[in-house]
Amino acid sequence: MRYRIPITTLALLAGFAFLPASSLAESPASSSYKVLASEDGGFNFSAVEQLLEKGDNSIAKGNLAKARKHYDQAREVSKQLLSFYQDLGGAFRGLDARIPREMDAKSREILSLYAKSNLRLAALFRRQNQPEVAVPVLIEVVRLMTPAKAEGQKAYQSLYELGFVETPYNRTR
Repeated sequence: MRYRIPITTLALLAGFAFLPASSLAESPASSSYKVLASEDGGFNFSAVEQLLEKGDNSIAKGNLAKARKHYDQAREVSKQLLSFYQDLGGAFRGLDARIPREMDAKSREILSLYAKSNLRLAALFRRQNQPEVAVPVLIEVVRLMTPAKAEGQKAYQSLYELGFVETPYNRTR
């Protein structure tokens, strides 16, 4: 009984001696294979773009229900990614400045796609004569992007066209 632990330790060490060194480290092939970063899906910027493209294709085919489903998915994935990037960036603030900078850049990219998915969804609601459903989505775009950005201006212009606001926004002032 008292020899069980030393024998187990010796067996483990002997087993490690026979393993190739490359299996203990990350191989180049495994480090370049990043599932969530793939462009054919995953959980990233291009996945949101693909969902928006699918929605656009559904609109072109006249399938508004399917387009709404794709736009809703793009919106949801964008919202999740934005939250995750912001959380990660915040967790590393003060520890490693590179990571918050990267997460901030990714947040800005995904925020733009989030606004685009909202604008397309609002346009779809307008097309279906549901302006009361489009208004909150458009207001969210203005809040997220501000009227200083093109997406925010476009959203405010849509609110103006719907009659929700009466004052036109002229950026030249």
